[in-house]
Amino acid sequence: MTDIAVTAKARPRVPAAGVVVAGVVLAALLVAVLVPDSLAAGPDEVDPLIALRPPDGTHWLGTDQLGRDVYARIVHGARISLVTGVAATALAVVAGTLLGLLSALGGRLVDEVLMRAVDVLLALPGILLALLVIAVLGPGPVSELVAIAFAAVPGYARMIRGQALSVRRADYVTSAIAVGVRPIGLVWRHVLPNSLGPVLVLATLGTGSAIIIGSSLSFLGLGPRQPTPEWGAMLADGRDFLSTAWWVGVFPGLAITVTVVAVTVLGRRWQRRFEGLR
Repeated sequence: MTDIAVTAKARPRVPAAGVVVAGVVLAALLVAVLVPDSLAAGPDEVDPLIALRPPDGTHWLGTDQLGRDVYARIVHGARISLVTGVAATALAVVAGTLLGLLSALGGRLVDEVLMRAVDVLLALPGILLALLVIAVLGPGPVSELVAIAFAAVPGYARMIRGQALSVRRADYVTSAIAVGVRPIGLVWRHVLPNSLGPVLVLATLGTGSAIIIGSSLSFLGLGPRQPTPEWGAMLADGRDFLSTAWWVGVFPGLAITVTVVAVTVLGRRWQRRFEGLR
């Protein structure tokens, strides 16, 4: 009875999370609809006369130190944060899948070398790996995307390897080998499709992590350059005004937090469904 009650209480979180994620997606796709005509000049429009104005009927979330509308910048920033998270996760999944398959099917020596390298990378925090890549490539949006993906690759590679090893021992794979299916066809038709399920679930959770790492890099000044309206950069701008103009930093921080929590809730729910739980 206790488990049922807990589950019942937890279920409303999933629709709420879905609404939040849908809102972020809509913000990324329909910026012109969500930003009023009075703010149509853009998120980078500077007006020193209204700098640090608190939230009101015209500027719903107030203005920052340069007089830019915080709401407009958050809506525009949704596209950057969402694209960064999804694109970095997709890149990490592709690279991790290739690495995992190579490790599982490339022989004992290849597997040993690759997995020891993966173990070393998994021992390091993701943000540290991303910073190392940024140090090599230099700051910028492309470097940020590659850095986030690189930090996530070891986890996907490890999971794909485990799944591929399990699938390779299945009876239908043994039968396919017996009837003469070529290795490339074996991987494409049997090993890969039956190994991707858990990875796609992990990718949902990984998108939230990618958004956090991307915002962290932008907070440190290593992401898109100013005046790009990126949530992490906005949070960095607002940290100096928390005592006098709290809205400059609090609302971008809330955008990051609520989005990541919503993505994580949906990912956990999908994970439970995939594992056969309710």
